Amino acid sequence: MSIRSIRARLADDPAVGAGNVLTTRIALGEGLDEPLLTFDTPVDDHAAWQPFTLRELDRAVRARAAALHGLGIGRRDPVVIYATAAADHVLGFLALARLGAIPALLNPNLDGEKAARYIHRLRAAGVLTEGVRGRVPRQEHPRPYRHWGGDPVAITHSSGTTGLPKAVVHSHDSLYAAIRHRLALPRPQGSERMLSALPSPHAATLIITNLALSSQAQLALLSAQGGEGVLDAVESWQPHGVIGFAATWADLARHDLSSRQLDSVALWWNTGDCAHEAHIRRLIATGSRAGVTRAGRVRTPGSVFVDGLGSTEMGHSHFFITHSQDTDRYGRCVGRPHAFVDCVVLGPDGSELGPHEIGELGTKSPTLALGYWNDSVTTYRTRVRGYFLTGDLVYRDEEGYYYHVDRAVDSVDLGDGHRLHTAMSEERVLAACPEVLDCTVVAVREGDRVVTDVLLQLDPKTDRLADRTEEVTAALEERVAATVRRVLVVSDDRIPLGPTGKVRKVLLREWHLAGARAGR
Repeated sequence: MSIRSIRARLADDPAVGAGNVLTTRIALGEGLDEPLLTFDTPVDDHAAWQPFTLRELDRAVRARAAALHGLGIGRRDPVVIYATAAADHVLGFLALARLGAIPALLNPNLDGEKAARYIHRLRAAGVLTEGVRGRVPRQEHPRPYRHWGGDPVAITHSSGTTGLPKAVVHSHDSLYAAIRHRLALPRPQGSERMLSALPSPHAATLIITNLALSSQAQLALLSAQGGEGVLDAVESWQPHGVIGFAATWADLARHDLSSRQLDSVALWWNTGDCAHEAHIRRLIATGSRAGVTRAGRVRTPGSVFVDGLGSTEMGHSHFFITHSQDTDRYGRCVGRPHAFVDCVVLGPDGSELGPHEIGELGTKSPTLALGYWNDSVTTYRTRVRGYFLTGDLVYRDEEGYYYHVDRAVDSVDLGDGHRLHTAMSEERVLAACPEVLDCTVVAVREGDRVVTDVLLQLDPKTDRLADRTEEVTAALEERVAATVRRVLVVSDDRIPLGPTGKVRKVLLREWHLAGARAGR
């Protein structure tokens, strides 16, 4: 059976979902001894970076499922996985799904106090702090749980940048819906050998893992997402594609990419928050892609970057756009929606807005999560007319392209129908100021006026003492520039980050308000 046949059978089988891809692949009996998943830490009798075949992966998962079953874990039990290694999250998910339990993946970067509150709210049946190992009984019990499409199959959490992370519940069908769509399409160049720089406890990691299992693609999973480590992994493992979040691309762009061996990469694949143009352009200048010319099949310099917009609740990016050195549609364009998405731009009263009108993104999709675990209030508050309200402010143009301008919680009302959008302001500064590696705009209301501080993280080779106020304000919209109080050069450790690497703007606003009150 060919890879194409495997993809087609899985795509056409309505019983296949996120909870049973591995057992389904084993039952097909094809490709059992080909390398598939690779972890960056030792696992059982596997050294770090030694790939697992499908057969070896199944054996490791069955051993963990048997050990967990022996501990009393069964159907519908929520079990927290709070570990640092990607292998523990992936193997733990697969083992718990085999039992019909509900793995709740918890980011290890979440501080202990918040983690304890989060676990308490889940009412978890147990907590795994490292991979449970065991021996598979001869009778190989328990048998794999038979999933129904609406079964809860995983709990992952939001970024937690505004407080305690929200526990998001995904179903057997919802986590697989986008994979089913992709299996019916031609496999894009670069996706046959992927390096995951995603946070391993995130829903995106579960999706990319199941996509690899479904399409017989090789996948290596990193336990950390720092730029230096990702570049080292690219050089040593030589992936054809790299998938990650915007924070990782920003970190990569800080390095001299011309000095690194990145020729193997044809595809950079972003999910979650959309990426900045300045970071995308640095990445697509690297790598190489295969093409056919009159001289035959050759590799040409340069790669492509697939951008979009997604969230934990969306379950998968709902938009996509492909950037190469020959394209020029930026300005925080997240592209058009996928075929499985129905989306609208909504006003404050829930009415649908027209082209170029900024409002909140509402979306319907089979990939959407079921809701929030033990929090029906938030579940229903985020639904309007059957649409999920993402909290993102967007607009669309006449061609159907969508543009992300800010998170609603970070946007500030300037009066007279105008708003200050921090994310779009950061995009403008980065595009206009090549010495700026990253930028954070902090806008707060003080009495009856809005004041803005622009925090710059610079290339270390540049003059940190130079006054860049004029250059920065010239890049901003006139109304936004009029609110700028200070343009500050800051070190990386002055930008507070959430567990997934997102900037905690709510905390920055609190700091700046406190500093203003204290006269600093």
